[in-house]
Amino acid sequence: MNQIPFCSDMYQYTMSKTFMDSGLDRKEAIFNLLFRNAPDKNNWAVVSGTRDAVAVALALGGAPPSFFARFLPQAHYETFREYLSSIRFTGSIWAMEEGEIAFPNQPVMIIKAPLIQAQLLETPLLCILNHQMAVATKASRVSRSTSKPVSEFGSRRAHGPWAAEHGAKAAYIGGCANSSNILSHINYDVPCSGTMAHSYVTAFGPVPAFERDAFTTYIKSHYGEPLVLLIDTYDTLRSGIRNAIAAFKECGIDDGYRNMYGIRLDSGDLAYLSITCRRLLDEAGLSKCKIIASNALDEYLIADLERQNAAVDFYGVGDAIATSKHNPCFGNVYKLVQIGEQPLLKRTEEKGKLINPGFQRTYRIIQEGEFKADVTCLVGDTLSRSIEAGKSILLCDESDPSKQTPYPAGSYSYSILQKLMVDQGVSKESDPSTDQKRRYYLSNLAQLNPTERRIINPHFHKVDISDDLYQLKLNLLHDIQRQL
Repeated sequence: MNQIPFCSDMYQYTMSKTFMDSGLDRKEAIFNLLFRNAPDKNNWAVVSGTRDAVAVALALGGAPPSFFARFLPQAHYETFREYLSSIRFTGSIWAMEEGEIAFPNQPVMIIKAPLIQAQLLETPLLCILNHQMAVATKASRVSRSTSKPVSEFGSRRAHGPWAAEHGAKAAYIGGCANSSNILSHINYDVPCSGTMAHSYVTAFGPVPAFERDAFTTYIKSHYGEPLVLLIDTYDTLRSGIRNAIAAFKECGIDDGYRNMYGIRLDSGDLAYLSITCRRLLDEAGLSKCKIIASNALDEYLIADLERQNAAVDFYGVGDAIATSKHNPCFGNVYKLVQIGEQPLLKRTEEKGKLINPGFQRTYRIIQEGEFKADVTCLVGDTLSRSIEAGKSILLCDESDPSKQTPYPAGSYSYSILQKLMVDQGVSKESDPSTDQKRRYYLSNLAQLNPTERRIINPHFHKVDISDDLYQLKLNLLHDIQRQL
């Protein structure tokens, strides 16, 4: 029995019992999983985890009544426990591919299923998507702050082994070049890399005199592999870099070495130290020796090092990515938007929390290889039919109708962001490789306007809803208001 679908909240089950008692369990429901705001005052996020979420949905069920009796022990739950023991996911799921660039209020996942099945998936799906999208989006920001490769090695700071493994996968999809996490390599084929720790150097002796022996021993032990020496254990310039150069020369490592070799800086003034080390390495004839920088880095510190022309070839980033340090809680929500044929709307005092009702799809408008606008439509509505027929369309800003953009017939192409991944309980597509997901993200990133890719104060992508969806939302709001 796969227990991950049961990583849930108690109220999902108490609500569902009442659904069964009232006959609502036989109603088909549509839930949208979406976010209202992107992290770091940006307006987009990187999708990761939808394939894991689909796998969890398909694994729903399989537990005996005794399992449910452990948290629903009362006698009046007996029939419900029997119901739960036989439940399987028989619905359909549309979702964005991992590596997709998503904007607020667009459905990242759409679950259409009998009400209880869809309701019970809320917590595990949010758990997966909120974690992975936080990490993937942060990895995107960090990797966009430099043209140099970024390695993720935050497993020791991650919120548990599962988070470390899946977070490393999400970081790779979001633009990191590799990860130190072994399980992400074994289970997701994420390239794996590693250097050495300070404990390795100090294990050879308590003073700098032993550092060179530590380096030469390591080189001899790993000859033929990538070789990176950590040089700040005692003193970067007076000991580390000098012992590293001596060890490389003693072991015959030079610019003719067939693999990568380098040094790592993990403390101090990284700009000054990297520039000085680069000079010393070049003077020693080791011009191809790479310099890796780490030490609590994030996108802002890396961008600052780049502005100072730091002589860094690779960056290593830990907790900033693994925990999405500045925004550790991603804001995906899971909202019921339709029951049977009736679209639904939750009215709220906060305008930003107002969701879009009904069965939806999002269309991305593309011109000359660039993403121009996204518009979410009701399935089969007037605008969606016009887009699919290639007709002239006019997109209007929901919050400011004076902002209008025409797209003449023949001037654009489109893609539908939510793909059918499960049809009536049956998986429709094979899971792409992690490398394919990463390349899909990089392709999407390249099609965003450069002003929308900025780390600070980016331009906001045009994101709208169709007139039919807007009118439906307005009508439901008026109906609620009249009742009130």
